[in-house]
Amino acid sequence: MKQLTFASLQVKDLEASKDFYVNQLGFEIGDTNPQACVFKYDKGQASFAIRTPLEPLDDRELGVGVALWFAVEENVDELAQQLMAKGVTTVGPIIETPFGRAFHVKDLDGYKLTFLETK
Repeated sequence: MKQLTFASLQVKDLEASKDFYVNQLGFEIGDTNPQACVFKYDKGQASFAIRTPLEPLDDRELGVGVALWFAVEENVDELAQQLMAKGVTTVGPIIETPFGRAFHVKDLDGYKLTFLETK
């Protein structure tokens, strides 16, 4: 394997999740259909999708153990403040990682999204 080219997260409510990613996190929609929504982030340099379930999900929390990391050019302190002003709850404080400063949020299904200010 040389590189991961795309990621897709199964969500319980496609419309509610689409609203969260667009209106609270600021992601831009690249393409959409009744089963999925593909997002572009950071002017299209990173993309991923949310989609309706491929199989029954029952009542389990979907995002346990899953984290997506997004490198951002803006200051993570400012970005965290902007997201919190939109009602997004951060998971823990801003942290120092070997890759740069970062903070985490969880989406509606429990997927952890990490925003990383690269060094």
